[in-house]
Amino acid sequence: ILSQDEHGIHHWFADAEMNTAYMALDYHVENGRAKQTALIYDSPVSNKKQTFSYQELRDEVAQCAGMLKNLNISKGDRVIIYMPMIPEAVIAMLACARIGAIHSVVFGGFAAPELAHRIDDASPKVILSASFGIEIKRCIEYKPLLDKALQIATHAPEHCVIFQRDAIPELNTKQAQMQVPRDIDWQDAMNLAKPVGCTPVKGSDALYILYTSGTTGKPKGIVRDNAGHAVAMKYSMKAIYDINPGEVFWAASDIGWVVGHSYIVYAPLLQGCTTILYEGKPICTPDAGAFWRVIEEYKVKALFTAPTAFRAIKKEDPDALLVKQYDLSSLETLFSAGERLDPPTYEWLQQHFKRPVIDHWWQTETGWAISANMMGIEKMPVKAGSASVPCPGYAVEIMDDNGKPLAANEHGNICIKLPLPPSCLNTIWKDLPRFKSDYLKAIEGYYLSGDGGYLDEEGYLFVMGRVDDVINVAGHRLSTGEMEEVIAKHHAVAECAVVGIENDLKGQTPVGFIVLKNGIQQSEKTLIDEIIQQVRDDIGAVASFKEAYIVSRLPKTRSGKILRKTIRHIFNAQEYTTPSTIEDPASLQEIKALTIKNKKSLTN
Repeated sequence: ILSQDEHGIHHWFADAEMNTAYMALDYHVENGRAKQTALIYDSPVSNKKQTFSYQELRDEVAQCAGMLKNLNISKGDRVIIYMPMIPEAVIAMLACARIGAIHSVVFGGFAAPELAHRIDDASPKVILSASFGIEIKRCIEYKPLLDKALQIATHAPEHCVIFQRDAIPELNTKQAQMQVPRDIDWQDAMNLAKPVGCTPVKGSDALYILYTSGTTGKPKGIVRDNAGHAVAMKYSMKAIYDINPGEVFWAASDIGWVVGHSYIVYAPLLQGCTTILYEGKPICTPDAGAFWRVIEEYKVKALFTAPTAFRAIKKEDPDALLVKQYDLSSLETLFSAGERLDPPTYEWLQQHFKRPVIDHWWQTETGWAISANMMGIEKMPVKAGSASVPCPGYAVEIMDDNGKPLAANEHGNICIKLPLPPSCLNTIWKDLPRFKSDYLKAIEGYYLSGDGGYLDEEGYLFVMGRVDDVINVAGHRLSTGEMEEVIAKHHAVAECAVVGIENDLKGQTPVGFIVLKNGIQQSEKTLIDEIIQQVRDDIGAVASFKEAYIVSRLPKTRSGKILRKTIRHIFNAQEYTTPSTIEDPASLQEIKALTIKNKKSLTN
């Protein structure tokens, strides 16, 4: 049912109380899928594999829910999950849903300050974490990061439950150091718990909060409801991905991102499928044939991953020789999202796999595809560079900045006519005014996606990139404003700008342009190394910030606005027009000179 609240925001809700975890697990256990495999855990980085039937997963989730109950967690309470790609992370998410608690998963690659921001915003009663994660052949200790975040944060959870992973001697892994009584051992808490049933919730009640970067640098807590989310997840598994109950679906992503929430955890289990939790990379675990090994071993019908994964594989194995070593007869479709699938990568996939390669476009805010080739409804011809056509429920229009509709093939803002379909956000956690101003205020009656592009004469949508200063690094949306805030904290920096530069492997990577304070005596190399490390320490390696330049001035308008878009176009060797409001046209020459220097460096 679609209803409008007192703020004028539309909500989808169920006509009766419901529970997402029940529909994903108990329903299938009670209706013939108890022994079917629900979850496959495959971890080449720890040499561990594990499978869970629907009944086994249901029982683990019910026990974990009982553990949360013992820790005084009830309906509406928040639980932050800061864990690597291990089964306990999935179990924790579903356990929260089972008792009506609101989970907020924080990607393990984020540094302590980022975790602290989310702790303060979500104010969780409990944080669930683990002793360490693994980045190919490197151990990342989570507990020290969590401890540091709690020192920074103003909010203090009642407890932290820590899962102690099995030791990996070759990586010199360590058990987490516990702070009693705040910290509790996961297994001890599970042993004390009794399984609990499902808590009914309203369809409009929040299922989870997932933070995404905003242009201000302050993360936004996207709120997903129960009913609309369940409808969209169940519907999309067949309509978009053509996956039926009992089949194997693999979203090669991380549960810290929206793809992991939607298509590792919730959608496949709602549909009665087998889902794969993969703790590894497309390359180096052990080689560029890692994905093909998984597909062969588990008879995967459809693979969904980001273009950056395909580009990494292509870079390591350009002739796709490793593909020939595996039996991929089960694989019917390759899906890509998270950023635009560039035509060269699309052509490479087509050439070597001879299967449909489907690019589709969606956002953290929507939770599922806005535009796609609906493989379970009608397989349309593929156009390289296009995310095909808008999905049912999305009325997509291209508009200029004044809200004027644009004709076919004219570039503009991609907007969606209200009301939004099920699963889309209807607020930002604790910040309804920001939800309205960021998404609904610019063009009356429309959701502003923040992406730009065009519709061709056949209604195919081409998404060309962000229209704001949030960049897309390997499918991860990151705020350049947030990086600028970190850089500006360095003692030598007077001002700076960060822009997204096109990158063949990762889609975009951030590049910094830095103006120093007068009288700084350190060498440029030392300063740049310090600044790069500072961004890594505050935001994490996920930012992929590895390139910065010292400049004498930044191009600005007369009002003082830094011309980031112009800088970006120059550095990407794209056409640009010198803005009429520029303060000093000569300031662009230094950026041009750096572009030449950068190209020579790459060539050498």
